[in-house]
Amino acid sequence: MRKLALLFLSLIMMPISHASGIAKVTDAWVRLPPPGAQIAAAYFTIESKQTLSLSSVTSPAAEVVEIHTMSMHNGMMEMRQLPALALEAGKPVKLEPGGLHLMLINPKQALKEGDTVHLVLNFKQGKRVIGEVDVTATVKAPAH
Repeated sequence: MRKLALLFLSLIMMPISHASGIAKVTDAWVRLPPPGAQIAAAYFTIESKQTLSLSSVTSPAAEVVEIHTMSMHNGMMEMRQLPALALEAGKPVKLEPGGLHLMLINPKQALKEGDTVHLVLNFKQGKRVIGEVDVTATVKAPAH
């Protein structure tokens, strides 16, 4: 009976330990938004050991989180939402000002420098959901 209980416990814990190894996130931060702003941007570097996609992001700090990219189009900077962010195995992807980033829409409270924002990154491989990674980002003013 004890062996059966240990087997059951190990099966329950397996997805949790596997999920934590999906992707490595470093240098996570949220740009300090102007007072009264209804959006904030989050940045980080992400790397995966396998080819997969960041399919969605959620946060208790905002109503909605979207994956966005910025690019120059006809001399104008243009921002657009991406349905997902493809990650190649072993190739880091940097989310940074002026490029790929997350948009936190309708923050649930005013963000101030030094606050932390919890993000949950959800991943898919093909059509199969493979797990999530929790990220804590610090709110800070951008370096000038």
